[in-house]
Amino acid sequence: MYTISSLIRSRGLVWTIAPDNTVLDALHLLAERNIGVLPVVDADEKLVGIFSERDYARRVILLGRTSKDTQISEVMTENVYTVGPEDEIEDCMKIVVERGFRHLPVVDDDVLIGVVSANDLLAEVIRTREQQIGNLENLLTGAGEIT
Repeated sequence: MYTISSLIRSRGLVWTIAPDNTVLDALHLLAERNIGVLPVVDADEKLVGIFSERDYARRVILLGRTSKDTQISEVMTENVYTVGPEDEIEDCMKIVVERGFRHLPVVDDDVLIGVVSANDLLAEVIRTREQQIGNLENLLTGAGEIT
């Protein structure tokens, strides 16, 4: 099985937000970039939390706060569970399933280097399984070598 580094290498820029930005700022960025989560980083680019559409619904709307007047630091999820670039994709898939996460920030030496979604992980697990099945079929039929 492949590691997380193989997934994030193919991905682009990681969009983040600062804790002192407003929820409205975050909503604009989520909409503009068509993403569902924003890692929250401090001035040193250290991950201090994560803000998601779920946080917005539960900690802003349901509590009667306004997006324009609420800072991200007031409503973000703190103590974020992270994975490293050398963690195996299958292990990360177990984490998102068991803990009910939709996204996992990827951190290397305390620096945020990416975010993987449950869909990213599932797609990679399926791709790997399909490749393994193809290899076994080739082996059984003598049609070629295992890749």
